[in-house]
Amino acid sequence: MQADPASRPSVWGLNASILLVEDDAGDALLVEEMLADSELDSALTRCRTMAEALDFLRRNPVPVCVLLDLHLPDVHGLPAVTRIVETAPDAAIVVLTGLAEAEAGLDAVATGAQDYLVKGRIDPQALSRAVRYALQRKQVERAASALRTNQLMAQENARLERGLLPVPLLNDDSFEAVARYEPGRAYGLLSGDFYDVVQRSDGTVHAVIGDVSGHGAAEAALGVCLRVAWRMAVLCGTDQLEQLALLEEMLVAERSDPHVFATVTSLVLPPAGDHVRIVRAGHPGLLLRQGTGIEWVEPEGGIALGLLPGHGQWVSTEHALEPGAGLVLFTDGLFEGRTGPDTRLGEEGLLAMARERAGLPARSFVDALVAGAAEGAAPHGGLADDVAVLHLAWKRTPS
Repeated sequence: MQADPASRPSVWGLNASILLVEDDAGDALLVEEMLADSELDSALTRCRTMAEALDFLRRNPVPVCVLLDLHLPDVHGLPAVTRIVETAPDAAIVVLTGLAEAEAGLDAVATGAQDYLVKGRIDPQALSRAVRYALQRKQVERAASALRTNQLMAQENARLERGLLPVPLLNDDSFEAVARYEPGRAYGLLSGDFYDVVQRSDGTVHAVIGDVSGHGAAEAALGVCLRVAWRMAVLCGTDQLEQLALLEEMLVAERSDPHVFATVTSLVLPPAGDHVRIVRAGHPGLLLRQGTGIEWVEPEGGIALGLLPGHGQWVSTEHALEPGAGLVLFTDGLFEGRTGPDTRLGEEGLLAMARERAGLPARSFVDALVAGAAEGAAPHGGLADDVAVLHLAWKRTPS
């Protein structure tokens, strides 16, 4: 007996059908009659072999309760359960065993079935109850599995966050570093954006912001590697340009895909506080806050790390700073969000938005930039990429 799987009544509120996998015509007729006498009214499909059953399950991914005989022409015993589980992990399984196969029924449950019934002791009520309970148990299993997955993802996210988004390493309160990270819309997971701030014993502040291409745990892990490598290079006194060469070597050694690259901006702020040295490797420009004015600064740059390993040419550009000036670094997710079907905020839009908020203190300014970008992108799906923002400034004029 075969019913149209498109018209499936529900079992306990679940839109589910019943698949009977049984090659014996007599046993199949018995089960069909009991189903007809039960309170179940779900669609029933019968398959005579495992091959037919697997084909049905592949074509019908909606919830199904499989009434499974363990002795089929093309599979025998517990492998029948395993093949159903592997092909349709969301299907509920009730194994049909013979009178002398109680142990086989228990083993089937241990292998992945939700219940088992002995053929010679089935009645309509027992069959109805087994099908309903099996579907409900499978639903609970799916919910528990999803919860565990979400918990593991949250734990992994927290570990990556600690690696990507460190506490700035500053000697005293003379320098202020304000950071903000906002995950993109894809599950709120971290990607490869990273930043760091380190002040050396002579008072010089080093800062970096970077963005590993792509999204996912591998990119985030690579971002952690680059961030830690950069901090170690700074603490060892490595020259600013040599730092980028080292980061490129690390990226090439650790990346799993030869097409992965990273954009980076590196800053060095000497303790005099009157200038900054900037090195860019494919990264966007930055905002310079001086007095009540804000300008876009885009010093000469080189190619992103990893695009032409060993052939990158980067330069260090010096830019004068007024007392109290602030530098704002960010990843491109801040200005690449859509503001319309065919438009993005863009660099000019970000600069205009920043100028409207020019009078805000550092923390409020950073939060306002992220909020403004997110608000503009909200009607069009939200921020599609991660956003990292870093605001750097001397809190007092250094001597």
